[in-house]
Amino acid sequence: MATMSAPMTSTATNPTSAQLRITCHSPQYWRVTINNPPLNVMGPEMVKEFQKVINALEADEQVRVVVFESAVEDYFLNHSDFTAKLEDLTSLPPGPTGLPLWPDFLVRLTRLPVCSIALIRGRATGNGSEITLACDMSFASREKTIISQWEVGVGMVAGGGPMARLPELIGRNRALEVLLSSEDLRADQAESYGYINRSIPDSELDAYVDGLATRIAKFDKWAIGQTKRLVNAKLPPDVEIGAGWDACIASLGRPAAQNGIKELMERGFHKPGDAENRLAYYLGVIPH
Repeated sequence: MATMSAPMTSTATNPTSAQLRITCHSPQYWRVTINNPPLNVMGPEMVKEFQKVINALEADEQVRVVVFESAVEDYFLNHSDFTAKLEDLTSLPPGPTGLPLWPDFLVRLTRLPVCSIALIRGRATGNGSEITLACDMSFASREKTIISQWEVGVGMVAGGGPMARLPELIGRNRALEVLLSSEDLRADQAESYGYINRSIPDSELDAYVDGLATRIAKFDKWAIGQTKRLVNAKLPPDVEIGAGWDACIASLGRPAAQNGIKELMERGFHKPGDAENRLAYYLGVIPH
């Protein structure tokens, strides 16, 4: 497997203010870089940019592999932006699947006739875990990756479909452990559970993912798409993903979630520092 790559050339469609940047190794091999420092939180604008990404992937006849990565140190993709107005998200029109835009993106990514790979370095908290589960493959830095579905710990329900996806992937009991404990999982534990494909030493991660993506990008797109279609026969139906989103939005209106988020904010949540770095610990000590 090749580990060397040609220099990336940026597409001409990326505004300088974009939180997501599409770059191309070749017409067959794209990368999407998440860049919303300092914490890579996901607000309504990023959700809309994910729609632009999936629209571009679906419309392109040549692309065969897409890799999702981060430009922000210590964060792959983090939780939602709780400083944004909820109505700015809930007022967005649904996507082509009929689902709200975030679950719509995740469903379309999984069904896309293109191989999708998550290259995880840093925290994949909430939304970061959900895009990992939607991708076809995921590879994580052994030293730097933390994966978490943290929502129950603050009185919420996750909105991007982990309740539908995780049981098939890692089993019912482990899915409930991940979701109900709201604990942080290191890369080795996530690999042992089957949550991710592989935990790789950080110094080797980029070369491994690039080599794999370059290899798959050489293969026939029709064969890639048909293989995915047949493997996807056991995917959860869209209604299950939608139900999770509805429960998430409903949970945000409950006093338990509002009080839990307020308590976390008072301890430094949503800012660089200990509350973000050790979120699972703080979930265990805030009043409930």
